[in-house]
Amino acid sequence: MKDNNLNGRHLLAKIFRWTCIAVTGFAVLILGILIYQVTVMGLPWLDMQFMDSFPSRFPERAGIKSAFFGTLWLVGLTALFAIPTGVLAAIYLEEYAKPGKVTRFIELNIANLAGVPSIVYGILGLALFVRFFHLERSVVAGALTMSLLILPVIIIASKESIKAVPQSLRQAAYAVGATPWQVIRHHVLPSAIPGVLTGVILALSRAIGETAPLIMMGALTYIAFIPEGPMDEFTALPIQIFNWTARPQLEFHELASAGIIVLLGVLLIMNSIAVYIRYRGTRSKM
Repeated sequence: MKDNNLNGRHLLAKIFRWTCIAVTGFAVLILGILIYQVTVMGLPWLDMQFMDSFPSRFPERAGIKSAFFGTLWLVGLTALFAIPTGVLAAIYLEEYAKPGKVTRFIELNIANLAGVPSIVYGILGLALFVRFFHLERSVVAGALTMSLLILPVIIIASKESIKAVPQSLRQAAYAVGATPWQVIRHHVLPSAIPGVLTGVILALSRAIGETAPLIMMGALTYIAFIPEGPMDEFTALPIQIFNWTARPQLEFHELASAGIIVLLGVLLIMNSIAVYIRYRGTRSKM
């Protein structure tokens, strides 16, 4: 009887394992097909003329110069606003806030905000930053809206990383007379950096690919200049790609594929830098 139960459990384990492998393989296959199609369509258009030209109604003259620099402005300011705020909020909730109903209420609402559709943040950005604070359709208004979008992800990831630091490390620092801030700065944060950076990577990757909030708050689809400051109007790569895919001509669809390749390249570079910093931080602790 015991042998039959054991054999049944092993069979279920094998079925579950191969089901997971099949589902993962199917997802990777679909992703590979999409990347292949985008690469085949967009690679012939990807050259310096495409990178150094502004959008145009003529496909052979169109480029992503304004959208590319607008995306760099947007991601840079979003990171500047969201990363310090999110990490400091996580430090407060995990290290300073006393356990209680208020703290649990705040944590529950942060978790709920992580699942709110991005279009809702676009409506909030339109009402709060564009109209109430009169920031208009500027880069800083878009960056503040994106910061609200990714803050819950950064807070949750940072909080879990800080929680994973062993209590013995804190207690040893307190035993030699360190203050709470010294413990956090010199021991907790360096140990939590890999997890914090993982959350930042996920958050910024979401922000750089979002279109709905920017369209909702009124970011422009056609700009023939580069933003020179945070109060300038802007467009971004996802908006430019969306604009090209909405046109009936095949050439604009191919231009959109080239824009997707550039967007993926920017994401890859950002993630590589973050992974390198995380790797250096992990090596320095060894």
